[in-house]
Amino acid sequence: MRALTWHGKRDVRVDTHPDPGIEQPTDAIIRVTSSGICGSDLHLYEVLGPYLDAGDILGHEPMGIVEEVGSGVRDLAPGDRVVVPFNISCGHCDPCSTGLQSQCDTTRVDGQGAALFGYTKLYGQVPGGQAELLRVPQAQYGPIKVPHGPPDDRFVYLSDVLPTAWQGVRYADVHEGDTLVVLGLGPIGDMACRVAQLEGTRCIGIDLVPERLARARSRGVETIDLADDGIDVVDAVMQLTGGRGADAVIDAVGMEAHGAPVGKLAQTLAGLLPDTLAAKLQESAGIDRLSALHLAVELVRRGGTISLLGVYGGNADPMPMMTMFDKQVQLRMGQANVRRWTDDILPLLTEGDRLGVDDFATHRVTLEDAPDAYDMFQEKADGAVKVLIQP
Repeated sequence: MRALTWHGKRDVRVDTHPDPGIEQPTDAIIRVTSSGICGSDLHLYEVLGPYLDAGDILGHEPMGIVEEVGSGVRDLAPGDRVVVPFNISCGHCDPCSTGLQSQCDTTRVDGQGAALFGYTKLYGQVPGGQAELLRVPQAQYGPIKVPHGPPDDRFVYLSDVLPTAWQGVRYADVHEGDTLVVLGLGPIGDMACRVAQLEGTRCIGIDLVPERLARARSRGVETIDLADDGIDVVDAVMQLTGGRGADAVIDAVGMEAHGAPVGKLAQTLAGLLPDTLAAKLQESAGIDRLSALHLAVELVRRGGTISLLGVYGGNADPMPMMTMFDKQVQLRMGQANVRRWTDDILPLLTEGDRLGVDDFATHRVTLEDAPDAYDMFQEKADGAVKVLIQP
C-alpha cells in the first residue's frame, strides 16, 4: 500500500509499505476513503521529531470501508462504512466506562493516555490513517458506523474535529446568553464556535489569518484580528463584554502560538539535538509557547472557565498562578474522549447539516499530493483551513 510517512522536520513522503493484516481478534482492516490533516499533525511536522522514526505512518482522522474483521469483532462486517476515532479505546475498562476513553487502561502507553493513531512513540507509535489501508485495534468498540450515501465530508470529522470541539464547549460550560471567546479559528476553533452557537452562546473569535476570520464572520461570529497593529485584544474583549471579560475562553492554539519567542527558541534548540537528548530535554525541562494560554487567563472573567483544546507538551511551563488563583479561574483540558460524544453528535449529521460540515474542507488532495498539502497547511497558504486526503 501507499502511505504518508515522516522522514524529518518538514519532510513527509509517500512511500510503499506492506499491507496491514489482522494481528489480534479485535482488529479490523479498513480501506481509507478520506483522512484529514490535523493541526496537531503540524506539531509532528515541526516540533515533535524526537518521538518519531523515519518511516512512521502519519494521520489520525480517517474513515473508510471495512475490508476484514477479526474473530472478536461482532458488530462490524466487510462493506460497512466507518469513521475511526483518533484515540484507541477498549470500551470496557474503568476510564472508558466513565466516559474517559482518552485515558483507556487497555491501550494506555507508559504514563501517557490512550494510544493514538499516527502520533509518535509517546502514544504507542501506531501506524496512522494517511494511507490506503489501516489496521484498527479495538475494533469491537472504536469505529463508528455511518450510513452509505452522503459524501465523506458529512462524517469524517467525527474522528477528531467534531468531538474535540464538542468536548471543548462542554468543558467551557457555556449556556444560552453567555459569551465565549475562542482563541484560534483553525478547524477546531471554527467548529467550537459552531457547536456553541447551536445553544445560543455568543462567540468572539480571535485569529490573524484573513480566511479564517472571514469563515467565522460568515457564520455570525464576532471577530478580532490579531494582525491589526492598532488592536489591544484584552481591551477589545473587555469593551465587547462591558468590562467583565468572557464567561469562558477556549484555547484552540496550543504549543506553537505566535508571539512567544522564549518558547520558540527552546523548541528550536531542542530540534538541533540528537533525538535521544532532545526527548530527555523536552520530558524534563520542555516549555511551550504559552502566549495563547496567558491571553486566555487575561480574557476570562473572574470565576470563569478556560477550556484547553490546543495541544501542549511542556513539563516546565511557567504559568501565572497568582492571577489564576486570584481570579478563581476554572481550567479543564485533555484529549477528546471521542466515543463519549459521538452518539450526541451523529444526529446533527444524519438529520441535515446543522454544523456546516459539507463544505467545511477548503482543500481535497490525493495521497500522492499530501506532502505539498502539509507545506500549504503549515504556511496557511491558498486559504487552507482544512485539508482532506482522499486516497
